[in-house]
Amino acid sequence: MGTMRASVVVPVYNGDASLPECLRALSAQTLPRADYEIIVVDDGSTDDSAKQAERFHARLLRQENRGAAAARNKGLSVASGEWVAFTDADCLPSRGWLEHLLVAVAAKPEHGPVLGAAGRIVGFPTDSAAARFVDLTGALDAERHLAHPRFPFAPSGNVMYRCSALLDAGGFDARYVSYEACELHQRLLEHQRGEFYFAPRAVVLHRHRSSWREYVRQQFTYGKGMGQFYWHQRTKIGWSFGRELSAWMDLMRAAAAALPPGSDDRSLVRRGMFLKQLAQRLGFDLAYWNRRERSRW
Repeated sequence: MGTMRASVVVPVYNGDASLPECLRALSAQTLPRADYEIIVVDDGSTDDSAKQAERFHARLLRQENRGAAAARNKGLSVASGEWVAFTDADCLPSRGWLEHLLVAVAAKPEHGPVLGAAGRIVGFPTDSAAARFVDLTGALDAERHLAHPRFPFAPSGNVMYRCSALLDAGGFDARYVSYEACELHQRLLEHQRGEFYFAPRAVVLHRHRSSWREYVRQQFTYGKGMGQFYWHQRTKIGWSFGRELSAWMDLMRAAAAALPPGSDDRSLVRRGMFLKQLAQRLGFDLAYWNRRERSRW
């Protein structure tokens, strides 16, 4: 491993519309350009994503379509930096993003080595109701997710880990269709030990899903990943038919709350929460109770 301070890994699948803005922002960081590298992993795209990466002189890796987790691992395998930061092709990091993350991980820890840091993810300004719902409910709020009492984690669109810790842990578990960021964070905390920080000034803008159809499809995939995670962590979580029934009762209550008419933000949140819970519940059950899926763990 050389003297480079950070490697930035960007997985992309058919993201040629948004990737140029992401790479333009990464190329204009306040950190000296010699201190970091940009690695783009093309996950079997059928559009011009690879051409866009070459246009911005990023280091380009290619693979067959295997998912974001496998793409991040491929980028990690060639990273030269002491720290590896991850963001996504539909994100736009602020100019000081990398520098603020590096300042955070340079802090002197009280307990063990520093494992990494994560920053804030905020949505692009939009008139889309689905996108506004994501911001209103803090779906990508790293500070909130890191405060989870049992399974803290940081969304992979704005996170940095020590490269050696990632390699020792084996990287992301590519079996996950989503939720791989949460599973990786648990492994790092359990086996590597150390401290992880929230860096509020390390800001990334994210293009939330602009339509309810796209959002529901995304949440269905999240639900599948959650089902995989719950089965993988079954000895810790202990999911049961009783808890499953309770989850469906919660969904019925969310459906009832979504019925009253209204055009304000509170009404938007009620309707959005019902769609989110419904999509995630269906995805969860498709994965968790699937015999073939269970045999993979």
